[in-house]
Amino acid sequence: MKFQKNTPPPVSFQLAPMIDIVFLLLIFFIVTWQFSRAEVDLKVKVPASTQGETSQRPLGEKIINVREDGTLRIDGALVTQEELFQKLSNVARVHENQPVRLRGDLNTSWQTMVEVIDVCQKAGIWNISFATQKPKSS
Repeated sequence: MKFQKNTPPPVSFQLAPMIDIVFLLLIFFIVTWQFSRAEVDLKVKVPASTQGETSQRPLGEKIINVREDGTLRIDGALVTQEELFQKLSNVARVHENQPVRLRGDLNTSWQTMVEVIDVCQKAGIWNISFATQKPKSS
């Protein structure tokens, strides 16, 4: 009696689904990179410091940009001090140790920076750092 061999068909590697996944990952990383860059206001020239250290941004850190004329920008939107207080109060209720980075312009008055620090403290934010840049070599 002769038995037939039931061999499975040869397995082929599907390339199209793998290419789809690679493109989706690429799109994901490009979009998230753009969101992280949106918080940096290019109209703010931060002061230079030789002693500053380059650190990784903590996850969920809020960046407050203080322009030369005293206007405030957070999450890509221009805000008043009252609106900033509301946003930071809402965030502080959810995250007890919320980090905030102040990017004050080189020519911003110190009084404006102190007012922003006061708003942060009233909202319950105490983890505040200042952004600086390395001095340009001559």
